[in-house]
Amino acid sequence: MNLLRAASTVSLWTLLSRVTGLVRESLLAATFGASAMTDAFNVAFRIPNLFRRLFAEGAFSQAFIPVLAATHAREGHAATQAVVDAVASVMVWVLLLVCVAGVVAAPVLVWAMASGLQQDPRGYSAAVFMTRFMFPYIGCMSLVALASGVLNTYRRFAVPAATPVLLNLCTIAAAWGLAPQLQVHGIEPIFAMAVGVMAGGVLQLAVQIPALRAIGVFPRLAWTWGGLRRSWADPATRDIVRLMAPALLGVSVAQISLLINTQIASHLRPGSVSWLSYADRLMEFPTAMLGVALGVVLMPQLSAARASGDTREYSDLLDWGLRIVVLLAMPCAVALLVFGEPLVAVLFHYRAFTDFDVHQTALALTGWGIGLVGLVAIKVLAPGYYASQDTTTPVRIAVVVLVLTQLLNWWLVPLLAHAALSMSIGIGALVNAGWLLYGLRRRGSYSARAGWGLFGVRVLAGCGVLGVFLWWATTRFDWLGMPAVARMGTLLGVVGGGAVLYLLVVRVLGLDVRQFLRPEASQK
Repeated sequence: MNLLRAASTVSLWTLLSRVTGLVRESLLAATFGASAMTDAFNVAFRIPNLFRRLFAEGAFSQAFIPVLAATHAREGHAATQAVVDAVASVMVWVLLLVCVAGVVAAPVLVWAMASGLQQDPRGYSAAVFMTRFMFPYIGCMSLVALASGVLNTYRRFAVPAATPVLLNLCTIAAAWGLAPQLQVHGIEPIFAMAVGVMAGGVLQLAVQIPALRAIGVFPRLAWTWGGLRRSWADPATRDIVRLMAPALLGVSVAQISLLINTQIASHLRPGSVSWLSYADRLMEFPTAMLGVALGVVLMPQLSAARASGDTREYSDLLDWGLRIVVLLAMPCAVALLVFGEPLVAVLFHYRAFTDFDVHQTALALTGWGIGLVGLVAIKVLAPGYYASQDTTTPVRIAVVVLVLTQLLNWWLVPLLAHAALSMSIGIGALVNAGWLLYGLRRRGSYSARAGWGLFGVRVLAGCGVLGVFLWWATTRFDWLGMPAVARMGTLLGVVGGGAVLYLLVVRVLGLDVRQFLRPEASQK
């Protein structure tokens, strides 16, 4: 299988998702600015997203995909269908209970996430209301995660990668069309965003149905107590639950860090949560296009290689993924570090989003630039453990990194305010990635192919030239004063020119990007 082609498919759909996501965030910034009410929405939306990352895309996917891929490789289609039936049956009932509990406990969840919102009682009440309205989103997205795991195991990557676009389109429609109507009727317009989120969740789940039917693995749910007990007793279900426990702890560590950062930001000046959220969206652009795409493609392939005992293939897959990370994530990191303010200005500097908001968001973006390579590399390195059904080692590493991150917050927040929060996570990500890499090498799961030294020199040279070019463009143009159309055109020209310049430099130095079409060719 051409892994670069599969990763490119995921990346292209992820690109469309991130582009529409940036349109959504730009519209949100222009319509609502950075205020107590936008902080309320960002906190309310972050709560179901927290649970989604914990359970759906986090612990569940890390445990489910290796078990499913191993079953599919060893026992075939019929056994795979049985695993899907059992897991889906248990999952549906658990999700019903979780959603009810989340709606009831919304005030407690908002307080735990961002007690500083109580500085503005109106914003705090809005956050509680929107949390209750959006909490069932976690149910939709957990089932989407199950469907995506099945489809990725069968190497159907397009539908899972495309579905996030629906969420963005729904929220864009809500901000564009519904928010003004709510305002006319005296209803808080930010509530339109909550409606868009729920509509997006339902649509994302709906499009999985025909895709699952097409490969003949649509879940057959057990609706009786006896059927549920049999599903729970299924060995595959027990294996997944066993693997989820340490995986959940590992994912929880990362989410606890996010929770603490949101809590700290809510006690800083109003708008801090929103500045961080807007910077997050820009950071997620390269991490999703590169890290998530590579992780999605590599996880089932690594699991299959491990199940068949092919250690060479296992190591080569990791090496190929790491080279892609270095080749593509490093120039993105340079762009976030050097070119952050122009990016923020072009995407968000309209109407309610002020010059001051641009500067504050760009400061937060700098912190993400420091750790971007680590954030993307984790998406490649962590599957190297999960595919071996080792979810414990990444947990231990993550716990230490959490402590380090909060020590950095204690030191840096008084100096850098909200910008310290992204910087501390970025530094922690570099430590996390380095530790994961060391562990894989020490246990013999990964051995680097020849040519890394020369490869690194070529990439660093290209990044150096790119950094000088972007610094020149940052100082050459008046990004805050230019008309919107001129600003967008200039940005496209600079970004396109920078990408061509970077690729030209590495090519002149002897690096042929085409060698990454196949993992086995990437050692050249």
